[in-house]
Amino acid sequence: MDELKTNVLYYGDNLEILRKYIPDNSIDLIYLDPPFNSKATYNVLFKEPSGELSAAQIKAFSDTWHWDQAAEDTFQDIVLNAPPKVAKLIDAIVSGLGRNDVTAYLVMMTIRLVELRRVLKDTGSIYLHCDPTASHYLKLVLDQIFGVRNFRNEIVWCYDTGGRAVSHFPKKHDTIFWYSKSLGYRFYYDDVALERDPSTMHESIYVDEKGRKYQRNIKYGKEYRYYLDRGVLPNDWWNDLQALNPSAKERLGYQTQKPLALLERIIKASSSEGDVVLDPFCGCGTALVAAHNLNRKWIGIDITHLAIAVMKSRIEESFPGIQFEVIGEPEDLAGAKALARQDRYQFQWWALSRVKAKPFPEERRKGADKGIDGVIDFQDRDEVSGKPAMRRAVVSVKSGHVHVKDIRELKDIASQHAMGVFITLEPPTKEMRTEAVGAGGYHSPLWNKDYPRVQILTIEELLQGKALDMPSPTSPYARAPKVSRKEGEQLGLNNA
Repeated sequence: MDELKTNVLYYGDNLEILRKYIPDNSIDLIYLDPPFNSKATYNVLFKEPSGELSAAQIKAFSDTWHWDQAAEDTFQDIVLNAPPKVAKLIDAIVSGLGRNDVTAYLVMMTIRLVELRRVLKDTGSIYLHCDPTASHYLKLVLDQIFGVRNFRNEIVWCYDTGGRAVSHFPKKHDTIFWYSKSLGYRFYYDDVALERDPSTMHESIYVDEKGRKYQRNIKYGKEYRYYLDRGVLPNDWWNDLQALNPSAKERLGYQTQKPLALLERIIKASSSEGDVVLDPFCGCGTALVAAHNLNRKWIGIDITHLAIAVMKSRIEESFPGIQFEVIGEPEDLAGAKALARQDRYQFQWWALSRVKAKPFPEERRKGADKGIDGVIDFQDRDEVSGKPAMRRAVVSVKSGHVHVKDIRELKDIASQHAMGVFITLEPPTKEMRTEAVGAGGYHSPLWNKDYPRVQILTIEELLQGKALDMPSPTSPYARAPKVSRKEGEQLGLNNA
């Protein structure tokens, strides 16, 4: 295994990434917010040119787990190879509850938690964020993997946002389990302490010999001093950090997105500057942004190219000029072909991200739009009125055999828009290029320039850096606010 890389995004299954890239005892802090069986499909919302979030939702991942062959194989792996007490617990849970969605989730989480304990330093901590649906099962698993004596806190994060209820009490909290790897863990009291309110003690204020103000409490003849210049820790229920509301500036479209303030408190509590923070289910990257802003190094892992594209955009917009690495995306034609064979949709999302296109939802691919895989919006000017106007290029992505009829179909669709883009893994034929040229040009009043109306771009050309010949596109992602670094300079890339 190579030396640990930091300030890096990994695309792929986090179990494989952990085993391949993350050495033993190399991570200072782990935060994870894994999806569970809520029977909901979460989405990344792409913004419209107006800046509003699109009503068209692109499926990023489904949080429903099922007992399939992968779950069965993982279960057998745990029983045969995991620490005996972990294997015994999982065997008992599956025997008692049966092979179903819940046990599939627990099995898939258990094998990953075993790996996460391996990579965690002896002084490190792990924070697992979940909801009450599975928290009781997860605590059993965490107790066996990390040890009961290393359980530090069950943090209850309370919030008021979200819907109300009429048939039960409104569900307004998440659970965050904090475990350390050993009793030699680190905790930074002063970095997370809140300002002390002297009125809460109903006691007089005294001044010691050094001029420090304090209040006191006398129990059984012993004096306990509480200095006003040292804050007080939050309790293990956090009601001062609200969940993101729909109009929050931070919001990027992930339904499960957590606020930066929540992640900053966790990172401040259990790491110091220069430490390495890992998020193996990093979604839209809140933990990574919080870590970078607090001068920590970071590693993020996600299993969808769509999430990786959103994170890349968010990190670049949050910290202009930042340097980081993406590992797992295709770097050559062979890698692109391998991705296409493995998962056609992941290949499509990756290809669309290379041209800053937003995926077009399957449910909207009807009639004349049935051949569209993505769209690129760009600013132009209306030829008649001269007023600013948004224009659209439609994108078709092909990972298999291509034919001149594909270009003819794209020409028909593009005639209803400004331009058409055809991205192909296989080389186009001479007839296809001739057909594309026959589509004519698009004149941009804003730029006073003519562009080919239909353009063909191969994956090989994309990988070599060739760009589309068109006006500058608007970003397809909800714009992330810039984050001001709080202390120090940007950490270097790949510092171990």
